[in-house]
Amino acid sequence: MDRRNFLKAAGAAGAAGLTAGCLGQFGSQPYVDGDVRFLMSPTEPQDQMTAQYEPVQERLAETIDAVDEIDIKYAANYAAALNALDSGTADVAETGPFAAALGVNSEKADIILQREAYGGWTYKSVIVTREDSDIESLSDLEGETVAFADALSASGSLYPLWMLKDAGLEIPDEPGSTAGANFDPNWSSHASAMEALRNEQAAAAGVGYFITSGDESEYAEGIREVASEDGIPRAPIVVSPKLSDDEKDTITEAFTEAPDEMYYGADGEEGTDDDIWFSGVRERGVDTYQPVIDVAQELGYSEDVFEDSGE
Repeated sequence: MDRRNFLKAAGAAGAAGLTAGCLGQFGSQPYVDGDVRFLMSPTEPQDQMTAQYEPVQERLAETIDAVDEIDIKYAANYAAALNALDSGTADVAETGPFAAALGVNSEKADIILQREAYGGWTYKSVIVTREDSDIESLSDLEGETVAFADALSASGSLYPLWMLKDAGLEIPDEPGSTAGANFDPNWSSHASAMEALRNEQAAAAGVGYFITSGDESEYAEGIREVASEDGIPRAPIVVSPKLSDDEKDTITEAFTEAPDEMYYGADGEEGTDDDIWFSGVRERGVDTYQPVIDVAQELGYSEDVFEDSGE
């Protein structure tokens, strides 16, 4: 998958040595106990994402003054990441559009950046099945098991549920629940949902298109599309609302001014398996994600989903 540009930026910063110096200071009490905690979203296996984000960790360490350590962790799910930002036990996180929009509405997070990938700022949600499946339309999924990504994922939960409702199926009362649905929904991650489909543990999977193909030009062998929805704003990077404006600005600059190498992954080489998935960032706020909010409201979903998440 093309993760080049984002890791390009962080990795290059490390390679250049940042001779101009650090981007900013945070006073006598930087963040929490002098560390910056960054949470990765659970979209791909942890080891794979850790390798992808190694240059990001280096970039933040080299550009944020008065910070002892950059601690990058794998979040259990989006709700856990947003609640960590809200409590101040995390400072920065990558999330999906739906989770970020809910996080802003519930004052758990602030959006600072939008990410670009595959040459665009929007992407596609799909519901896919196996090539040899009897599923021909979404109505065929009544009574079947459907695998989803994180319950707060836009492409891997919200939009697939919206497509299913539009096709006449009864969807769950809230993401992550089975109550009210006339099919059996299972939530995990994009990668796990695809694995469940391939292993015939699910009749279909509602996921982001990016997980269904290595080059985003066609579906992987044995997979075919049942329905899709495009134009979803690509995922943001968010920060804790407990950070000061100066701290938020410094994190923003660390990404927007990063060199290409930040996107190259742990091996430092462009075009290899550990390139990060996105290729650039730009400053954006919650308004960019209004289309996602509108879909959630149409489905009757709000920040109340956090109360049912168990986080």
